[in-house]
Amino acid sequence: MAEEDSNPSQAAAEPELAPYLLESARSSRSKCRTCRRKIDKDTLRLGILLEGPFGTGYLWHHLLCAARRRLEDVEAAYEQHAFAEGLTVPPLADLQALKEKAEKAREERKELPYVERAPSGRSKCKNCGKPIAQDALRVVLAREVSFGSQVRATPINVHPKCVHAELESEDCMTEVDGFEAQLRQNSELEASVMDQALAAIGALES
Repeated sequence: MAEEDSNPSQAAAEPELAPYLLESARSSRSKCRTCRRKIDKDTLRLGILLEGPFGTGYLWHHLLCAARRRLEDVEAAYEQHAFAEGLTVPPLADLQALKEKAEKAREERKELPYVERAPSGRSKCKNCGKPIAQDALRVVLAREVSFGSQVRATPINVHPKCVHAELESEDCMTEVDGFEAQLRQNSELEASVMDQALAAIGALES
């Protein structure tokens, strides 16, 4: 049986497969269909049965990824007790709380781009690689990141003086057109502080 997904030809001979299978990954060859990353051996994974034109098999997800994005499937798997006796699984209430936390984080996520003061001195500028001092102004832009066949925008922190260079990079997803207006709209800083940040960024050419 292939680990990426269940082998359709073999699964076809087992028509009574359960709708869900929660287990420890038997190898590190499967990939999570939610985050597109490898599922390490012995990591809890949730298989969701897929019945397609070429057979029947499971599509795998990290259990925690499934809890954040497909909680209804996780709840159904727990209700059907879709795991072997003796397998240690987290309480369903913990996974439901994880879903609530993920939804809250998405609701509170700011629109990009914006300016803020660095809450600590641990962050580094993604353009020049140098540290961003605590309380220093930093600009949060969008950078393209690929997950398998999916492309997403991820926030990155840069010094105001590095904004020019980052906006010119191939994987930057923040547009120059309307940049200042978006920055003022999305940032939660006083107007005088925003003027200071924009002065540090300098004039942009669209």
